[in-house]
Amino acid sequence: MRTQHVDVAVIGAGTAGMAAWHTATQAGASAVLIEAGAFGTTCARVGCMPSKLLLAVANGVYDARQLRSRGVDGTAGLQVDGQLAMQFVRRERDHFVASVLKEIASLPQECLLRGRARFAASASESHRLMIDDAWQIEARSVVIATGATPHVPPEFKVFGERLFTSDTIFEIETLPRRLAVFGAGPLALELAQGLSRLGVDVRVFGRDGEVAGITDKSVRDALKKSLASEFYFDPDTTIQDMLVEDGIPTIRFLATDGLTRREQFDAVLVATGRRPALKPLLLEHAGVEMDDHGTPCFDPASMQCGSSSIFVAGDCDGSRPWLQDASDEGQLAGANAARFPDVERVKRKVPFSVVFCQPQVATIGPPISALDEKDIVTGFVSFEDQGRSRIEGQAHGALRLYAEVSTGRLIGAQLCGPQAEHLGHLLAWAVQLSLCVDEVLALPFYHPVVEEGLRTALRDAGAKLHAKRGASAPHMATAVGC
Repeated sequence: MRTQHVDVAVIGAGTAGMAAWHTATQAGASAVLIEAGAFGTTCARVGCMPSKLLLAVANGVYDARQLRSRGVDGTAGLQVDGQLAMQFVRRERDHFVASVLKEIASLPQECLLRGRARFAASASESHRLMIDDAWQIEARSVVIATGATPHVPPEFKVFGERLFTSDTIFEIETLPRRLAVFGAGPLALELAQGLSRLGVDVRVFGRDGEVAGITDKSVRDALKKSLASEFYFDPDTTIQDMLVEDGIPTIRFLATDGLTRREQFDAVLVATGRRPALKPLLLEHAGVEMDDHGTPCFDPASMQCGSSSIFVAGDCDGSRPWLQDASDEGQLAGANAARFPDVERVKRKVPFSVVFCQPQVATIGPPISALDEKDIVTGFVSFEDQGRSRIEGQAHGALRLYAEVSTGRLIGAQLCGPQAEHLGHLLAWAVQLSLCVDEVLALPFYHPVVEEGLRTALRDAGAKLHAKRGASAPHMATAVGC
């Protein structure tokens, strides 16, 4: 067995791990990057990119068919070739993966170790990692960036080869005729809507009323209404039985109309979330405190686990499962691992996520459930009668934003609607910059654009702020101060 001494050992070569390795080495530390699985990152292989490719095909078909109601009927010969559609998704997916593999190939090969890492012991000045039975690494600091894997509850194993996850669904040769989707989170809804728009008969079964992680009831109800107009969607399903009959997945459930139904499917997609991939590490040997879910307790401002020289980054920390945050966390963890024990804490960017179903979903800042309603006002707009949204045939959804009564400062928002990915950015920037409602209203808004819907919600919040303060609202949002 070979032994190597390094300043920093990074476990996991995904987005967070590569960012950590690059940052540590740029800081002058000696570092190794350890990976047991396939290179290519979750985003490129099975996450962000292939799901958006599927949606791009599906939305093109859907938009073409919607033209008929506007007097353009060229859809009679429009057909979906499921095999060619999935070949396109995989071909373009592989293009994105190839760019990551090219980056991996450019790394010094002596810094890249293949194999499964586990903690063997923790000493006062170093950590001992075993890489299979081939390497022993003595590292002053360790960055854990092992990502997450799909969670499949045991009861779904009954479906055998007909069971798919978000990691395997893109490998199907052609589209199924009927598909049961379990889960109502971001990826489940993106895949369900994409496949439905390509002609698959989809049933989406959720649990506990969750819809895309939205906690604001007014926004959640608007999204549920829109999605349910396209395919069967029950975010709080009662499943009575799941089995395979004559080789066919069969599900008996209490339907939204109150009747018990028994339906059969060609395939079942379980997209009920991902779990941090930590078990093989034997973290009990690392001497760090763990939470109730078996995840290391860490400081999100430094990514440090307690006062140890172990840091976490990316999906494995169970906090912000988004690529941009994985990259930020990797850089922060890599820098602190390199400079340990001189660890620095930073102010993190405002939490911001987007779901790319239609209507799109965006969440910014803390959920309303984490706020004290007496300390905030809300601003609301429905997109069902918003001018540009109706023009574009996307008059669905709602936006609700939150502002502090004491300062007028925007602190968060949740929305579903047209171009939510762009409206979300505007709101995230405003929250990050600590802008007040009146300050944002004083900025230019063109006509006719979807952003006018945002202005309507801001005006609603502004009127409530001024009412609570016993002052009149500024005329046409000309006031600059708060």
